[in-house]
Formats: sequence, structure tokens, C-alpha cells
Amino acid sequence: MKFSGISKSLLLLSFSIFALADSASNRAANRTWITDVTIISPEKLDHIEQGSVLIENGRIVRVERRTGAKKPDGATVVSGKGQFLIPGLIDSHVHLAFPPGMSDAQLESKSDAMKTMIKEYFQQLPRSYLYYGYTTLVDLAVVAPQPLEDFRHAPVHPDLYDCGQSIPFANGYPMSFMPPATRFKLFPNFIYDPKQAPSIPSEFKPEDHTPAADVARVKNSGGICVKTYFEHGFGKDQHLPAMSPDDLTVIRRATTQDGLVLMMHANSFEAQKFGVEGNVDVLAHGMWHWGDLDSKTELPVEIKTLLDQIAAKKIGYQPTIQVLYGELAYFDPEYLKMKAIPKVVPGKMLDWFNSPEGKWFKKELEEDDTPDAVMIEAFEKGPLRRVRQVVAYLASKDADFLFGTDTPSSPTYGNLPGLNGYLEMRQLQKAGLSLAQIFRAATISNARKLKIDSQVGTIETGKVANLVLLNKSPLESVDAYDSIATVWIRGQPVSRDNLAVH
Repeated sequence: MKFSGISKSLLLLSFSIFALADSASNRAANRTWITDVTIISPEKLDHIEQGSVLIENGRIVRVERRTGAKKPDGATVVSGKGQFLIPGLIDSHVHLAFPPGMSDAQLESKSDAMKTMIKEYFQQLPRSYLYYGYTTLVDLAVVAPQPLEDFRHAPVHPDLYDCGQSIPFANGYPMSFMPPATRFKLFPNFIYDPKQAPSIPSEFKPEDHTPAADVARVKNSGGICVKTYFEHGFGKDQHLPAMSPDDLTVIRRATTQDGLVLMMHANSFEAQKFGVEGNVDVLAHGMWHWGDLDSKTELPVEIKTLLDQIAAKKIGYQPTIQVLYGELAYFDPEYLKMKAIPKVVPGKMLDWFNSPEGKWFKKELEEDDTPDAVMIEAFEKGPLRRVRQVVAYLASKDADFLFGTDTPSSPTYGNLPGLNGYLEMRQLQKAGLSLAQIFRAATISNARKLKIDSQVGTIETGKVANLVLLNKSPLESVDAYDSIATVWIRGQPVSRDNLAVH
């Protein structure tokens, strides 16, 4: 078909008009004006006012801290009157690859019912974190990459960062939990120990498993952090091999050179002292083991001195108190009756948790059929008391708390996605953190320490539009974190009801 010059011009003009109209339509569809809302952003806790926030194409493009701001043309209006807008929450310590409460044998079951149950759990997993407002997660140890990739491709999901493969010491924690025949395949980024050469498969060469080589692998995999461990063990096995100060020095140097964040598993006085002396960035647990000082009822001077150093150096501190309650869940007959659990765990899995097969882990935790009440009392008077004393002292020093849950910390059904974060917040308040400290830990402190604060952590122009609309203020009650109305993930709103298990 031929066109005259005029016809061609008219045709081009009509295409342009349609294109502009389509562009304007798309822009309007991608513009949201949240108005008349109380804006609570952690960098401005002394400047909390009603205002409005404009989201466009997944980003915050305008923040008005005043009432009466003019509605942008074509924007969808969301009234936040009487409500509170906060940045999306960050859990900087999760493990997404394995479902909670299951042994290796159960995970490998060929039963169709078990396979269906696991599939339904993973489909719900991203939504369960969003149900409690967690729009950013950090997986600290990539053992199985595929579940993380599936998570990132779910229809709706939190932003996910990771530390790549963690760096354990050969045959140390947590490799020691795995059979010798498979542990090096599951944890191939280990530190080679020449003294243990006979027990290390010959395919792994010493030069490929130096601390520097391990850090380089994390960097090349896209990790934002390095996760390593200092742990001599607990329970029946308390003599695990562990890295030397020289090993940590090399890891520290390589991590700094690669611009990564150094995080260390350390839940004892000995381990946290080791981490502080090695200048780690984050201690990825509370201190519930005091070693020879366990029997002390007051916080010992030696521990106070170490905690003063942690606060002064601004080392990130993750109390992870729910790790202990994750084990206690098996001795609490009310835990699985919580009304929140059916919101975050599919029905088939909850039914299985309540079955004798689903309670297998309890036998791993108790000794000689110890009564439940005795087990709970032992936890309360021992590790829980100790970790609360440590956390209270650090809170009084305004230490650099980072919010992380270690979900799930072990094969327990007591650490469930999303819900575990809310329960951890309640425990932090009980231990002595103020509501402002909890709020900062789960937003700006996590973002800054992990070097993702250019994207998330506050309500500011240019940030990713990961936001949570609450019916209560998180600065007035910890229950506010269970009063979510809407979650925005990269600018897309999802009502809380639509995130629950259906």
C-alpha cells in the first residue's frame, strides 16, 4: 500500500498520539498517591507528621511531610487517614532452602503426599514473609541455590539478597551435622585444614580453599556478605575444630577488599570475643552461652567489658532470641494452636506438625523423657536468662542492633516464616529494647550495615517503594507489626488478607 506525503505524516502523527496516550495510561497505572498518612521513617523519628508519598514505576518519587499537598495527575489515590506508613521491614538472617520441622530423610521422601506438602510450603513462603511486612530478606548460607531462584521468580516476593556459600572450617560447625561422605559436597566453600588432610576428599585442593579463595567465590557469586563461624560445639559434641585468629585476619582483609560485609555465627562469650578481636562487622546471634561463667546470675564484669567494645565499635548485633524458643516450641502444647500459624503455613503441613511423625525433633532435644515443664524452666533459667541480660545491657548502651531471626535455625517447626519475625520483636521488647530501637534495627540499621541503604530502609525519594501500611504505630506498641493493612513491594500493593494461606 502506498501513501502520499500527507497520509504518511497523518499516519505517523496518529501513531504518536496513540503512543503518548498509551504511555500516559501506563504512567497513571503505575502511579500511586498514598495520602493523609502518618509517615514514620527511621531517619526522622523526631519529625513524624502526616503527609503523602508518591510511588511511580516501583520507586518513591516524592515525599510530602505536610497535609493538603496536591494530588498528582492520573495517580491512584490511597487514603492512609488514621494509619501509619513505614519502610518495608528487613530480616537480615534467614535460611530459605529448607522447610521447617523436617529431617533429611523426610525431605528426601518419595511419598506423593510429602512432596505435595513441601511444594505448597515453598509456594506460600514468599507471601508468609510479606504477610508480616518483610519486604527484604538476606539468606546467610546458600546451601541449595534452586529454592532461592524459585523464590525470586515467585509472582509476589520480598527482595532477596544472600551471602553466597558460607565459609565453615573443615569438619567444623555446621559441616559436622552432616555425614562425612556428603558434608564437603554440601559445604564446598570450607577452609582447608592441613592437619585434617586425611579426612578431606582428595578432589579438594588446599590452594582452592584458603580463606581468600573462599571469599572470592562469595564475591563472584553475587553475595553481599560473607558468613563464617566460630563454634566449638554444644551438647554431646563440644570439641569441633574451629578457625584460628590468622584465618579470620585473612577473611577480614579479603572481605574488606571485596567490599563485602563480614558476619560471624557466634553465640558464646568465647566466640563473640573472638569475633570482636577479629573486627567482624556482625555477630549473628545473641550470647546465650557464657562458658565457665554460665552459673553467674548477674552479668559478669568480663562480659560487660566485651559488650562495651561491641557497642563502641558499632558491631552489628543480632540477638535471635527466637532461636531458643524455636526449640522450646516442642515443649509448649499451645504453640501449634496459635491462630497466626494457619496464616503462614499450609494446612497439610500444620496437620503434619501435629502428628507423631511431625514431632520427631522433640526426641532430639529432650534427655531421658524430661517433663516439658522442666525443659522450659531449664531454658528460662539458663540460656534465655543469659541472652536477655546481654541484650538489656547492649540496649542501655544503644548498641547497633540488627534485626535477624535465623528462620529456621534448626529442623524445628518453632521458627515459621514471617511469624517468627513478629515473635522475635516481642522477645526483643521483653529483653529491654525500646520500640524505636526495634524499628531502627529492622529498617535503617540493617540497610546501612548491609550496604543496601541506597535502595531500602527509609521512606525517601529515590528509594525502592517497599512500604507497609499499619493500623497502629510501631512506636507505641509492638502489636502494630501485626496490624498490617497493605504491603507495597516494588510499588505493587498487596492487601494483607491476600498474602495469607488460602
